[in-house]
Amino acid sequence: MARTPSNMLPLGTKAPDFSLLDTLSGSVLELDQLKGEKGTVVLFICNHCPFVIHVNPMLVTLANIYQEKGINFIAISSNDVENYPQDAPELMTKVAKKENYPFPYLYDETQEVAKAYDAACTPDLYLFDQDLALVYRGQLDDSRPQNGIPLTGQDLKAAMDALLSGVAITTVQKPSLGCNIKWK
Repeated sequence: MARTPSNMLPLGTKAPDFSLLDTLSGSVLELDQLKGEKGTVVLFICNHCPFVIHVNPMLVTLANIYQEKGINFIAISSNDVENYPQDAPELMTKVAKKENYPFPYLYDETQEVAKAYDAACTPDLYLFDQDLALVYRGQLDDSRPQNGIPLTGQDLKAAMDALLSGVAITTVQKPSLGCNIKWK
C-alpha cells in the first residue's frame, strides 16, 4: 500500500464550494447545505484503501458525537473509478450502509473538488470553522494499519474540542498518511 502524506492546505483557507452526488440519497448536495453550525469536517476517503478501512470505525464514532454538537461531517471519494472500479458510486453506497456512515458520501467524478482542496491521500481530513475557514488539517491520530497504536481520533478530536470551546487549536498538525488519490 502506498504511503502518501497530506499536502497541508494553508490554515485560514476558505472551504472550496462544491455540488456533488450523494451516493446514499441520490441527490446532488452542496457544501452550503451540508456545513455545520459550528464547524465542518471534510473527509477525502474511498472504499478500498486499507488506511480508510482502518479508521472507518473512529470516523463514524466521532461523527455521531460531534454532529450533535454542531460539527457536520462530509465524506468525498475522488478516485478514478475506471481504473479502480471498487470505488464506483454504487459500491460507495454499499460501503456507507455497511459502515453506518452518519454523513453523506459524495462522489467527485471530475476530481475537481479534490484538486480544489489540494487533497493527496485517503484519508485526508479538513476541519473548517463556522465561517468555513480552515482551522485544522492532517491526521486523525497516530494509528495506522498494523502499527499497533490504538485508534483514538485524538488529533481531530482535540481540534474539534478547541473549536467548540473557542480556543486556538494548539495541537501540532501532522499530515495524514494513506493511499494516494487515484488520479485520472
